[in-house]
Amino acid sequence: MKKLTTSVLFVVLSSSFLVANAQQRKDSDTIKTQNIGEIVVTGALGIKKKADAITNAQQVVGAKELTQASSPNAVQALTGKVSGLQIIQTDNSVSASSRIVIRGNKSISGDNQALVVIDNVISTAAVLSQLAPEVIENVNVIKGSQGAALYGQQGVNGVIIVTTKRGSKSEKVQFTLSSSIEMSQAFMFPKVQTRYGKGYPDSQVFNGGDVDYNGTTYVPWENTSWGPAYTAAGIGGQMVPTGLPQADGSFIMEKYAPVKNHFSKFFKNGVIMQNGLTVTAGGSDSYATLSINRLENNFVVEGDQLKQNSFLLKAGKKLDKLRIDGTLNYISRITNQTSAGLYNDILQMPTMNDIRKYRNAGVDGFLSAYTTNPYYQIEHNRIDTNRDYLSGILSLQYEFNKHINLTYTGNLSLTNTRQDSHNDGFVSTRVYENSGTTLDGGTLQDYNANSNFDSYYINRTISSRNYYGDLMLNFNYDLTNDLNFKLNIGNNIQDNYQTARAMGGTGLNYAGWYDIRNVNNPVLPGDSTGGNAIDGLGFDNGTYRSRIVAAFANLDLAFKDYLYFNSTFRLEQSSVLSTNFNGERHNKTYPYYSFGLSFIPTKAFAGLKGDVLSYMKIAPSYTRVGNTSAVPVYATTNVGIAPSGYPFPNLPGYGINTAQTFRSVQPEFMTTTDLNVQLGFFNDRITLEGSIYQTDTDNLITNVGASNASGLASLRSNFGKARMKGIEIDLGVTPIKTQDFSWNFRTSFAQSRTKVVDLPGGVDEVALFIPSSTVGIGVFAVKGSDLQTLKATTFKRDDQGRIIVGADGVPLQNTTMTSMGRVTPDYTLTFNTSFKYKSFTLSGTMDFRKGGKFASMAKSTLTFAGLTEDTNFDRENGYVVPNSVQLINGAYVPNNTPVNGAADYASAAAYWTSTSLQRLGEPMVLDATAFKVREISLTYDIPKSVLSGTFVNSFTIGAYARNPFFIYSKENRNYSDPETSGSSGNGAGIAYTGQYPSQRSFGINLKATF
Repeated sequence: MKKLTTSVLFVVLSSSFLVANAQQRKDSDTIKTQNIGEIVVTGALGIKKKADAITNAQQVVGAKELTQASSPNAVQALTGKVSGLQIIQTDNSVSASSRIVIRGNKSISGDNQALVVIDNVISTAAVLSQLAPEVIENVNVIKGSQGAALYGQQGVNGVIIVTTKRGSKSEKVQFTLSSSIEMSQAFMFPKVQTRYGKGYPDSQVFNGGDVDYNGTTYVPWENTSWGPAYTAAGIGGQMVPTGLPQADGSFIMEKYAPVKNHFSKFFKNGVIMQNGLTVTAGGSDSYATLSINRLENNFVVEGDQLKQNSFLLKAGKKLDKLRIDGTLNYISRITNQTSAGLYNDILQMPTMNDIRKYRNAGVDGFLSAYTTNPYYQIEHNRIDTNRDYLSGILSLQYEFNKHINLTYTGNLSLTNTRQDSHNDGFVSTRVYENSGTTLDGGTLQDYNANSNFDSYYINRTISSRNYYGDLMLNFNYDLTNDLNFKLNIGNNIQDNYQTARAMGGTGLNYAGWYDIRNVNNPVLPGDSTGGNAIDGLGFDNGTYRSRIVAAFANLDLAFKDYLYFNSTFRLEQSSVLSTNFNGERHNKTYPYYSFGLSFIPTKAFAGLKGDVLSYMKIAPSYTRVGNTSAVPVYATTNVGIAPSGYPFPNLPGYGINTAQTFRSVQPEFMTTTDLNVQLGFFNDRITLEGSIYQTDTDNLITNVGASNASGLASLRSNFGKARMKGIEIDLGVTPIKTQDFSWNFRTSFAQSRTKVVDLPGGVDEVALFIPSSTVGIGVFAVKGSDLQTLKATTFKRDDQGRIIVGADGVPLQNTTMTSMGRVTPDYTLTFNTSFKYKSFTLSGTMDFRKGGKFASMAKSTLTFAGLTEDTNFDRENGYVVPNSVQLINGAYVPNNTPVNGAADYASAAAYWTSTSLQRLGEPMVLDATAFKVREISLTYDIPKSVLSGTFVNSFTIGAYARNPFFIYSKENRNYSDPETSGSSGNGAGIAYTGQYPSQRSFGINLKATF
């Protein structure tokens, strides 16, 4: 992978010119092209423009690309298809969720995710992920800020504009049936050592005495692999008792030998089924489309399921000068799943164990006394979620004359989520007998004081009602024969209302009855962290409302057909900045604006366009937009809190919120300059597009510590500056296109980096995400460095980079965190290609991410368990830290002292399982380089000659694979996927053990119209 650099891109570009040029001279070349500048694209607020007139970087992904591998998730279907678009998976369970970022992060504390717009109204990434890809006509990814400026602060991070299918105007009713079935499987499991097995030195197990195997002991119920070698005499390859004693005192017997791919034994083959029916009809002045889709996902974890039904109805009709369009979208989504936290217990499993043998063993008969049986968790720890989404869109257009029309687009969306989370808990009551071990006469709790855990039940209901409305007056005039004038002026109103209710607690009086009346220790409604401590999902009881009101204008000027000018202006007021003081309400209005130019030299100068250069566009732009996403609702109002147990224990109280927001806080202002150049060669057989941009963010909104004398813990206000710079290059080539065969491919290069230019006085960094105070790892915005910098506690080293150890051979550690590098990659490459031969089409999507750092919590767990490959040394002789030195007589000399001062197995095991090593961040930090094949599909269109005489108009059948092949950096031994994240916010870069391994799918699909 190290050789895959920009030089490869140059070779591809050079060879593509030659191939295309050769093809151009062949008589068999029957290519028919449409000038790339004439393609019509839907932009912000539904305004349609020719590609010539677009003054910023945009990329359109068509329906065929989205559905080529039958992805059930429209967000994931975009992965690898757009330069500068990064999709980070924050949850890869059966109810997967993602974070969508275009061109990187610009804000420290604000939302850096792209805005999602569906059918010209603002929506969410969650809704897009649940939208069936087959109902989508196309997705326009607006990367340049100037193209998104009409959306004001919400479009500051780019916009994903989704247009769903309208159907045809044919009066004949047409039916389209689509169906797919696929098998999914977990893969990319950590690579582990298979030399040593289960056990730990100096442990007492059997009443008759324990055998010493070269300094260690075999322990049947140990969760770590610090036991004998699999080749040790007297035990290697033998059937041995393993796990905790079963109900009758006997043991499950397994061979003392490694089980191949032992992690994979827990996961089953999942099945995903999708079925859709679309009915369309219409006329010359009307259309109607009804789409019904069903998705079922039987996940790779037993018992985890998703069932989703979606309905989309679109219709429109023109009545003289009035046009009416309407869309009704309903999605019902039901998920039943267990906690992904069980994967942490699986990661500790020794390689000799086949976990399936312990399916019915319970907690006190599991393979380990120190981890909880995942099969028990599957049965007794469940989260049931029912989510209903209903959206209605009404669009009206009235034409006063051919130059002036009035449009209104209104949307009301309702979302209701009901969630029940429960755990039956565990209390060890069984007294072990007749096992012949030290367990006899006691319970599991007597042996492991942490084996018991509380039962709980929590019910959550979250309801939201969102209104979005645009009213626009549109003008279109030819001022002269050469100058066209278009003006859109309008008003936008958004009203978002949400209620959240949660109740529950710990201690179920009667097992299996999940009801608030069965809870013994309820969490107080005002305790926002109480529920989070129980199941990690929060405990919100609140009502929230926010409003945005704006006036906007969009001006387009076109001179002849080669010079275009665009300017936008938006005057916006957001309720999150509203304050009350001196008995009055205050809320300032902020202006946002942009300017863009598009110049087509090949149309301006006739002699410039020729056989080689067929198209050229140069488009600079300037944008200034604000952002208030870092300011929560009601943050500028001094709202009190209800702390639990204050001022009296077990009673709710009332206190002042010590995390305050400065009432004069202003938006973060982001100023972007962008230059976009687009070239077409050989009748656009080769297209090359490049963008270079810079965004300066002033008035960064973030939290800083406050003086104790103020009574505040932190203050949120405008502090600091940041600067983003980036470049994108997209190359599209059609080397061959004849009557029977065509080949297309598109590749891109993207690079983006954001640095923190300034922070408030005395502050050098701001914490973005710290997963745990006991683990030395975190993501920070560092002054003078990258906005997302991964920092960790590290080994002490000398000036040659060698680890310094103490007199006992144990490495010394720095108490402060050190920068380990930025989270974002050095650059990304994407590749998309398709071959079509007669009725066969072969397509593929892949991408390459170079550089960047991430932290894998899984590696830390595996190290503790003695499973990582760096624990595969001659443990019997102790462990000397490689490339280490000791300070002797004032000089550093090579170290030969084993850890803990003794050259034996026990000392080595004690070092690798020590708390100090587990809390050290440096070993968790890995290179995030990765190469991924995202999609491969092969389809066959049955010729119409075969279908003639039947009621079937078209029939396509295909086979596909999603995520079939990944390669990580050499140091990432499949510990974690670099693109997963334990945070849905700006702290991406830390992968939790709660993330399941990646999944790949293989399936078949069909599509028929009749």
